[in-house]
Amino acid sequence: AVLFDFDGVVMDTETQYSVFWHKAGVDYLGMDDLESRIKGQTMTYIYDTFFAGKTKEQQEITAALNAFERDMAYDYIPGARPEVRTMFDRILTAEMFSRSKPAPDCFLLGMEVFDTTPDTTYVFEDSFNGLKAGMASEATVIGLATTNSREAVAPLCHCVLDDFTGFTYDKMLQVHK
Repeated sequence: AVLFDFDGVVMDTETQYSVFWHKAGVDYLGMDDLESRIKGQTMTYIYDTFFAGKTKEQQEITAALNAFERDMAYDYIPGARPEVRTMFDRILTAEMFSRSKPAPDCFLLGMEVFDTTPDTTYVFEDSFNGLKAGMASEATVIGLATTNSREAVAPLCHCVLDDFTGFTYDKMLQVHK
C-alpha cells in the first residue's frame, strides 16, 4: 500500500494553513507559534488542546476556516499529476481513528484497510508529527521537504524528496528501511 498525507504532500497548502493558524493563535490565544505546534494534527486535537471549553471560539474558527478553504489555492506539489485524484482507492479522514499524529493510528488503519503490513507499505509525509507517525507505524517513510527543510526532515524518514519531479514507482521500490 502507498499512503499519502494530503496537505504538503499532494497539494501545496501548508503555507496557507500556517498563515490561517498563525492569525488564529495571535487573535484568540495571544500565541505567535500556534501554526508550528499543530502541523499534522486533527481539528479535534487542536480544539481539545488549545481551545478546550471555548465553544464560541471553536465555532468562529471553524466558520473562518471553511471560508478560508473555499478561497484557498489548491496547487499540486511539483511532479504530482493532476489525475492523481483518480488514482486513490480510499480516502481516510481524522474521524476514522482516535489518536492524532504522531500516533501511528492513521497509517495503521490504512494498512488494515488495504490488508497489508509495514514491510509492504510506503508512507509519504511532510510534517514532523506525520513523519513520526509514519516511522511509528514501521512502514517505509518517504519525507517531502515541502513544509520543512531537507535537513530537518531527513532524520525522521528513510528517504527525502524535494517534490515528486522525476520520482517513479520503481524509484519508490528502491527505498528501504
